[in-house]
Amino acid sequence: MRAWMLEGESVAQTRDPKKILAAHDKKRPLWIDLEEQTPQADKLLEAFGIHPLTVEDIWTDNPGPKVDAFPGYLYVCAHTLRRDKEELVHCELDLVVSKTFVLTHDSSGPVTTALHDELARSPRLLVRGTPWVAHAVLDRLVDAYLPIIDAFDDDIETLEDDVLAKAGTPEGTPVLQRILALKRSLQSLRRVAVHQRELLLRLARGEFDVFPPEMLPYMRDVHDHFVRVGDLADSYRDLVTSALDAYLSVQSNRMNEVMKTLTLISTVMLPLTFIAGVYGMNFDHMPELKWQLGYPFALGLMAVVAVCAVVWFRYRRWL
Repeated sequence: MRAWMLEGESVAQTRDPKKILAAHDKKRPLWIDLEEQTPQADKLLEAFGIHPLTVEDIWTDNPGPKVDAFPGYLYVCAHTLRRDKEELVHCELDLVVSKTFVLTHDSSGPVTTALHDELARSPRLLVRGTPWVAHAVLDRLVDAYLPIIDAFDDDIETLEDDVLAKAGTPEGTPVLQRILALKRSLQSLRRVAVHQRELLLRLARGEFDVFPPEMLPYMRDVHDHFVRVGDLADSYRDLVTSALDAYLSVQSNRMNEVMKTLTLISTVMLPLTFIAGVYGMNFDHMPELKWQLGYPFALGLMAVVAVCAVVWFRYRRWL
């Protein structure tokens, strides 16, 4: 674990639990980033008065975002996402906020890592207070969704072109797999977005005293950004569903074209088969059996019938 504490007008960084507890006893603004579960980390959480249920939630993965108010602090479980090829991977971020300290546990890392660098450059956030550190964490968590949304936009645009070009061909199976993978990913994003949007709305309404009134407009801004993420996820899900319908439609149309071609070929061959069948009957009394020109006449008749059928199909624009 690492901690940043305000000392005068500068920020000091430490990994020493004793220094962290000393700063907490002196009510100095303090941010602790819990990296992994250790006996020292558990003892620190106990010394900070964190409820055992909160400790359990911090070290275990929760299926969805949630917020719980406890005496002296607020626990927020939020989710961020990262893409692994076509699949989305959920990453949990735990946040404990009080008037004097902030505890974070970021299983993925990028959200709090960006904040580490900012605190190293300027102590502004800790000077303003620990709720502002919590706001910065949530703001960066929401901003982390935007590259994923942009990537979905590019993928869907490419997918629409591939549907028209490859559906109903041997190259169509990978396209269908991509459609289904995107559909699952967007459904997963929507499930997270619904709960997390409600969580951020509760924070923006000022339900919890840990966030001062002057901070609420900034929390509403974070909520508005995430509402946009949720709306884009819904629209992209509709686009992927439309792409799936278009894929099935194009595949069906190409199948119909194949069946049409085969039907026309069968129609051309049907009278030729009839003529060959008639002249293939082995009766003794058939006028053409002794005719020297019978064989060329039968072939010529077949050719004339086939050409007339093809000309008729082209006239009707069936070919």
